[in-house]
Amino acid sequence: MLLWVSVLVLGPVSGQFAATSKPVISLHPPWTIIFKGEAVTLTCHESHFHAAEDKKWYRWYLGTEILREIPGNTIQVYDSGEYRCQIHNSPLSDGVSLTFSSVPVSRPVLTVSPPGAHAVEGHMVTLHCQAQRGSPRIVYQFYHGDVPLGRSSAPSEGGASFSLTLTAEHSGTYSCTADNGLGVQRSQPVVLSVTVPVSRPVLTVSPPGARVVEGHMVTLHCQAQRGSPRIVYQFYHGDVPLGRSSAPSEGGASFSLTLTAERSGTYSCTADNGFSPQRSNAKSLSVTVPASRPVLILRTPGTRAVVGDVMELRCEAHRGSPPILYRFYHENVILGSNWAPSGGGVSFSLSLTAEHSGNYACEADNGLGVQRSEAASLSVTVPASHPVLTLKAPRTRAVVGDMMELRCEAQRGSPPILYQFYHEDVILGNTLDPSGGGASFNLSLTAEHSGNYSCEADNGLGPQRSKAVPLSVTVPASRPVLTLRAPGAQVFPGDTVELRCEAQRGSPPILYRFYHEDVTLGSSSAPSGGGASFSLSLTAEHSGNYSCEADNGLGPQRSKAVPLSVSGLTGSRSGLVAGVAGGLLTVMGLVVVALLLYCRLLRRAGGRMTSDPSRSPSDSDPQEPTYYNVPGWVELQPVYSNVNPKGGDVVYSEVRTIQQGNRRAGKTRGLDFGRASGLHPFCRSEQTRHRATHARITGFLHLCPPALLGSLAPPCRPHSPSLTDSLGRA
Repeated sequence: MLLWVSVLVLGPVSGQFAATSKPVISLHPPWTIIFKGEAVTLTCHESHFHAAEDKKWYRWYLGTEILREIPGNTIQVYDSGEYRCQIHNSPLSDGVSLTFSSVPVSRPVLTVSPPGAHAVEGHMVTLHCQAQRGSPRIVYQFYHGDVPLGRSSAPSEGGASFSLTLTAEHSGTYSCTADNGLGVQRSQPVVLSVTVPVSRPVLTVSPPGARVVEGHMVTLHCQAQRGSPRIVYQFYHGDVPLGRSSAPSEGGASFSLTLTAERSGTYSCTADNGFSPQRSNAKSLSVTVPASRPVLILRTPGTRAVVGDVMELRCEAHRGSPPILYRFYHENVILGSNWAPSGGGVSFSLSLTAEHSGNYACEADNGLGVQRSEAASLSVTVPASHPVLTLKAPRTRAVVGDMMELRCEAQRGSPPILYQFYHEDVILGNTLDPSGGGASFNLSLTAEHSGNYSCEADNGLGPQRSKAVPLSVTVPASRPVLTLRAPGAQVFPGDTVELRCEAQRGSPPILYRFYHEDVTLGSSSAPSGGGASFSLSLTAEHSGNYSCEADNGLGPQRSKAVPLSVSGLTGSRSGLVAGVAGGLLTVMGLVVVALLLYCRLLRRAGGRMTSDPSRSPSDSDPQEPTYYNVPGWVELQPVYSNVNPKGGDVVYSEVRTIQQGNRRAGKTRGLDFGRASGLHPFCRSEQTRHRATHARITGFLHLCPPALLGSLAPPCRPHSPSLTDSLGRA
């Protein structure tokens, strides 16, 4: 017998080892039954914490007798018996029994009952191991492969048995060993095949998932987790067999198919290894059909889509597994969505506005990719709004002869729009606007075109009329006619003459201006048309040509000149001067002649008048003019004209003199009229402000000294009667 441990060790007492613990004996070889003639080496081991001695001795016992006392701890023995050892005064060790025998055990035989190489899982078999000879006691050990199953000791020669209930794992080789301490003997192996009935198979679908897509390929795999080969697998769609496959190994079998819409349903498989077929649980498979490209239909109440109509958008995919989500778009802007849980199409309603013109589309999506319909175009007709009429003339006022544009435009309305233009309620014409933006109509204006204008816009949904726009056509004033109305056939100074000016055509108000020669006499307005009059109290200077102008803001029109002769005057302006000179001679008489002669004498002599207040006897101003070589009386021809420099009511008289014939050679310095005549300060200030309008006397007045001129002419004053009148009256 194999002695694995033949040592007895005393346990600790109260946490300490006893001082008298037993020694332990070990064997080499580790057998208690040994063939005769062989030796066994015994070793005595001291316990832990044994008290140290200067010199140790070991005592061996065989039975109760002392066999030997030696200084070493090993001894070889050759006899059967019970051996013990002692170290000094320690207790005796436990005994070790050795048997020196003369029979080694024989090779055992393993048998299986019931007999046969095949056994069914769940049945019980008995393994029996027996050595035909060998000294007892013999120990039998059973093995499955190299795995120990159990052991049994047989005191007799009948051998030992071991029973087990079979499982699939019990298939394989079995053996046993016999050992009586003189050597282990192993039996020949016995093969046992355990037949396992097939278990219920499991069906799997690859790729996994309850939904698969049409056109894809799936693989059905059927496998029984337990079952002895060979197993035959059969696949079913519902109760319709699809195919079968034999699996020599435990991996199961597979079946592949390409899916169509008709492949939806339940699938199962069976497994059979000859005992009885086993069927798997049914597996549902839903073949998903991707949505086809949908069709979009636009439905409106009438033949045309009009603002305010409710339009139905119908979207439907003819193929596709439900549920399907439909989305509606206007120019890539989503309008809304709707589900079709059981197939078919869906609708979407839309109340139309002008902005809903454009392209529409829809999408169908059942989770297998979005499908978009073709675009459907829609033109929403917008009824024409009330148009706005604009009158465009070349200037701020409409004038006869101008080309006026009538512009009519509806701010809203689908083209084409027909525009019709009206004067009062009379149609002027029409224009078609094919693309929107309004239309125009041109009209050459006459006087009859004043009145109210309007226009209509019509795009087939009812005409819309604009508000009336009034127009006043301005007629330019025609050339007026001037008429002079006097008290009699002849007019004399002091008479009142009416100047009547009238334009036969022209839009009021008209401003009339009256002229004597080119000097404005005055103006008058005719706010309601017709003519205007101007009254003039005549003086001697009012002989001459008269005219008038008519102006209504479109350019003045001038009448023809009308002459007027005031009786009592010579027919020319030189006669007027002569008459004035004659009057002066008559009034002044010899005094004037004497003064003139005196002036000539003084100038020839280089003298001056003592009565000149501007000079003193001692004054010798070199700037004082000197007169010399004065010829005889030079006849100077005066020219009279009335001037109005600022266009006001004040008229100044201007006297010019023209020398007739050649002037004698000589040097004559003229005198400034304002200075030589000793003008009143008012006259000098007026000369400064209106230098161009003061009278310049450069002729015969040079012949007279300043003192004489001062006695002849009063201080200059502006008034309607001319300076000539003043001189005449003087």
